[in-house]
Amino acid sequence: MAENKKIPYKMYLEENEIPTRWYNVRADMKNKPFPLVNPGTGKPMTAEELTPVFCDELVQQELDNDTPYFDIPQEIQDYYKTYRPSPLVRAYNLEKALGTPAHIYYKFEGNNTSGSHKLNSASAQAYYAKKQGLKGVTTETGAGQWGTALSMACAYFGLDCKVFMVKVSYEQKPFRREVMRTYGATVTPSPSMETNIGRKINAEYPGTTGSLGCAISEAVEVAVSSDGYRYVLGSVLNQVLLHQSVIGLEAKAACDKFGIEPDIIIGCAGGGSNLGGLIAPFMGEKLRGEKDYRIIAVEPASCPSFTRGVYAYDFCDTGMITPLAKMYTLGSGFIPSANHAGGLRFHGMSPVLSQLYHDGYMEAVAVEQTAVFEAAEQFARVEGILPAPESSHAIKAAIDEALKCKETGEEKNILFGLTGTGYFDLVAYQQFNDGTMTDTIPTDEDLAASIATLPKVE
Repeated sequence: MAENKKIPYKMYLEENEIPTRWYNVRADMKNKPFPLVNPGTGKPMTAEELTPVFCDELVQQELDNDTPYFDIPQEIQDYYKTYRPSPLVRAYNLEKALGTPAHIYYKFEGNNTSGSHKLNSASAQAYYAKKQGLKGVTTETGAGQWGTALSMACAYFGLDCKVFMVKVSYEQKPFRREVMRTYGATVTPSPSMETNIGRKINAEYPGTTGSLGCAISEAVEVAVSSDGYRYVLGSVLNQVLLHQSVIGLEAKAACDKFGIEPDIIIGCAGGGSNLGGLIAPFMGEKLRGEKDYRIIAVEPASCPSFTRGVYAYDFCDTGMITPLAKMYTLGSGFIPSANHAGGLRFHGMSPVLSQLYHDGYMEAVAVEQTAVFEAAEQFARVEGILPAPESSHAIKAAIDEALKCKETGEEKNILFGLTGTGYFDLVAYQQFNDGTMTDTIPTDEDLAASIATLPKVE
């Protein structure tokens, strides 16, 4: 651990210190993530097969495992400057409340209208769609952070935006839905009756609350059947983790600037965009043998892809129309309980993070919803920010690690990602405050039944 000098409450970079290149952690991975596979042929997907679904330049980023850095186009840099750099904050008040000798830092990504880190990739994907001359894009969203970010980016670059929002979140978070509509997006609860796959899922699972896997299926179906549209995704994919590396690059630059060396780096994990972005440059150092960090992925106990899933090829969507990805998965047919961390309700995990986890470069923990909100409440009361339910998973793990330091007397540096704010998640906070919030954890039998349906890939 590096010795701390006097650290201000908020640490900012200068404008000229904002990253001008994205970092591709795959370039430093000895074992590359497994390629996407065509479910029909069983062979790796080619650029030609992916371009009907994704924007051309994004396909190239998706498939490139060797280029360490990608220049950020000036138009995207200009957009980033409307809300970046984001602060690295020393959680002095939380440290005091816990009575811990640990030093706790968080990278706060909620200081923009979307309320989360998702804008980092939404602006990039919208830019490439506009550059290609497309009419618009389709996507899915869980709790709504990604859909909100994409609607903002599409409004800025002049694109149509069609969002399929997981039904339970559509109902729980109406105000985030209205922000999307304010920015010009069309928002449809998923599964809907507007697509073939949506109608099929509704018939098979009457009354279902939906899942990100369902919404992905619908968004892809609309994209490939609509002229001038492409599908964009807010997490999981290699290209998304590439764009989100601005989080980690800024965090690393701020740590270096103020003489901080993290011992433990923590991020919530649903599909992997926030965690992958936060840890990128630190993981690069670890992969190259330059430094060693303890890296922890935190997932909901209701959707435990890392901690109870299997490492296998699986569909990224419930309708089974996407390419197959080698990842930690609970099975594409797994529909999690209607917990409030909608952004973490995905059955699989980023192939990049899955490979790193499989190779032992990071660890994972699963936490229950009520304990997450207890941590969120404590953080809000002392640090003054109402955190998103997703972010609060990282807060919970950071508090746990800080309390371990209290027991041992170790003065460790803990860095976590505060992905966004929870001001549109007040139904969740209401249930927590009323004492009606519950914890739903899938049984071994539930998971075994879903995992048993995984596709067979040689």
